[in-house]
Amino acid sequence: MKRLLIALATAATLNLGFALPAAALDPATTTASDQNYLARVPYQTYFADYLALRKGRQSDIIFIGDSITEQFRWGAGASVWNRVYENRAFDFGLGADKTQHALWRLENFDLSFLKPKVAVIMIGTNNVGNEPEDIAAGIKAVVAATQQKFAGVKVVVVSILPNARADQRMAAVNKLIAPIADQKSIWYLNLAARFTPEGDNWKGLSGDKLHLTTAGYTAWSEELEALLATVQK
Repeated sequence: MKRLLIALATAATLNLGFALPAAALDPATTTASDQNYLARVPYQTYFADYLALRKGRQSDIIFIGDSITEQFRWGAGASVWNRVYENRAFDFGLGADKTQHALWRLENFDLSFLKPKVAVIMIGTNNVGNEPEDIAAGIKAVVAATQQKFAGVKVVVVSILPNARADQRMAAVNKLIAPIADQKSIWYLNLAARFTPEGDNWKGLSGDKLHLTTAGYTAWSEELEALLATVQK
């Protein structure tokens, strides 16, 4: 309890642009927001800095996700991000996020300065302890929250990529979320198809068999740009 109170107090001093909720929600529920973010003080400081840097700077695209999305702009994907997305996209990815954490950030962060035309969502790989149906429900909840947050936004749902932790489980999730695409307001990008087996790993994944290499981010960019040509018509 003492640790949580310290975390809450720290968040309050960072002026992150949201009101603190009265109590934490069940972190095991994939479709309800969870304030776990508040207990990760280094992430709070880090993301507050990024928000301050981007405040007032318009972006046509917002990327929503976990560490795979986060590392697009500063990790192995930085060279691709700087070349393709730096001047047109906002990265709303945060390490360790599950669907419920992305929901909480969407509900509580002040992103009113953004008017994105497209939201690119890749989330769910950290919900490794949940059943495929529950993970899919969480992803659908993130899509709905994104549409509520940004009026008229078009959504690209990106498949969860292969990983050594729960590859078959995530493949099952992808089958459940693909049908939500209506080709009008929601599109599905089967990026997992580009990450084919390569020895005891997958092409485009780093040695941890979870995160992406530069080649992996290049593949993501190539597939996304091809789809955006249709989405942004």
